[in-house]
Amino acid sequence: MATYHIETYGCTSNRGESREIERRLRDGGHRPVDGPAEADVAILNTCTVVEKTERNMLRRAEELSEETADLIVTGCMALAQGEQFAESDVDAQVLHWEDVPTAVMNGECPTPTEGTAPVLDGQVGILPIARGCMSNCSYCITKFATGRIDSPPVAENVEKARALVHAGAKEIRVTGQDTGVYGWDEGERKLPELLDRICDIDGEFRVRVGMANPGGIHGIREELADVFARNEKLYDFIHLPVQSGSDEVLEEMRRQHRVDGFLDIVETFDERLDEWTLSTDFIVGFPTETDHDHEQSMALLREVRPEKVNVTRFSKRPGTEAAEMKGLGGQTKKDRSKEMSAAKREIVGEAYEAMVGTERHVLVVEEGTGDSVKCRDGAYRQVIVQHADDHGVEPGDFLDVEITGQNTMYAFGEPI
Repeated sequence: MATYHIETYGCTSNRGESREIERRLRDGGHRPVDGPAEADVAILNTCTVVEKTERNMLRRAEELSEETADLIVTGCMALAQGEQFAESDVDAQVLHWEDVPTAVMNGECPTPTEGTAPVLDGQVGILPIARGCMSNCSYCITKFATGRIDSPPVAENVEKARALVHAGAKEIRVTGQDTGVYGWDEGERKLPELLDRICDIDGEFRVRVGMANPGGIHGIREELADVFARNEKLYDFIHLPVQSGSDEVLEEMRRQHRVDGFLDIVETFDERLDEWTLSTDFIVGFPTETDHDHEQSMALLREVRPEKVNVTRFSKRPGTEAAEMKGLGGQTKKDRSKEMSAAKREIVGEAYEAMVGTERHVLVVEEGTGDSVKCRDGAYRQVIVQHADDHGVEPGDFLDVEITGQNTMYAFGEPI
C-alpha cells in the first residue's frame, strides 16, 4: 500500500476535506508517515484567500515536489488557479479533492477494512458486498492483501442493506474491490440479482454501485443495464476503469478486458438509458506506454467522453511485476498527465454546462462549504445548493432544483 503525507492550509472546510481524504485513504489500506521525504505521495490542500497566500502555496508546492516522489495539489487554489502550478513548473497533479484518494491508489482496486461489515456515515450507508477480486493486474499490490473474491450470499447482503435503510441511510453505496465479479467464487454472476433485491427494500433511498472492472461486467452488461433501466432507486452511474486506450498496454497491465469490450459496455448502457454517467480511470506513463499508446488513450477519452475521469500517473508498487519494468521519465509522465487532465476538464465542464437550465430531482447527501449542501441527481452528478438554511434544506431531503450554473466539477441548483 502507499504511504502519504498531507498538509492543509486555509479554512475549516479545507480541513474537513483533508479529513475525508485521509479517511478514504486509511479505509483503502494506505498509511500516513511523518514527513514528505518518507512518503510515496504528498498531498497539498491549498488556500487562495489573498495574493500572499497564493505565493506561499506555490512556494510550498515547489518545496514538496523536490521532497517527495509524487505530489498532488488540491483545495481552493487548485480549483481556481490550477494552471499556476504548471506555469511555475511544479511537478504535480492538480485534482479536485474527491479525486485524490483514487489517484493515490494508482489504479489499484480499493482495499476495505477487514470483514464486510456495513457502516452508516451520516446519510450514506457503506455496504461492502465482498472482499477480493478475480484480477491479477501487473501493477496492483492490493491483490496481495485481499486475495481472490469471497462473496457472502445475496440474502445476507440484502439484510445488511435493509438494516442501513432502517438506520436512516438515504444513499447505499455498494462497494468492493470489483463489484462486477460478485458471486464468481460460487460460479454465478450475482450483481444484477443483488441490486434488484436491494431496490425492492421499502423506503425512499438511492443506490450507487462502486467500481466494476470491464472484464467482469462485459458478460452481464445487458442484464445489468436492464437492472439500471427498471430501478429508479439506482443512480444511473457506473465506475468502469479502462486504464488505457491501447490493447498492447492493457495486455502488459494484465487487465482482463480490451478496448472493444469496454466500448461494448458503454454502447449497451447508451442503448438502455436515456441519461447516465460514465466514470473511468486512466493510468498514464505505464512503463511500456509509447507515444502512440498515449494517443490511443486520448482518442478513447474523447470518443466516450466520460463525465468523471480519474487520471493517475503510474508509480511503482514494491513486489509487483510492473515494478521490475524499466520506467518512463518523470517529464514524460508529467506531460501526458497534463494533456489528459486538460482534456478531462474540457469534457467534464461541457457535461455540466449542458445541465444549465434543466430541472433535476436530487438527494441532499451532505453539508457543503458554508451554508450549502451537496446533492446528487439521478445520474449521480453533483449539484450544490447554496443558502440551504434559507430554503429549509438539509441532508436526507429529496427536492427538485433548477440548474443555474456550473463550476466544471459540479453544478449549482436553485430549489423550485
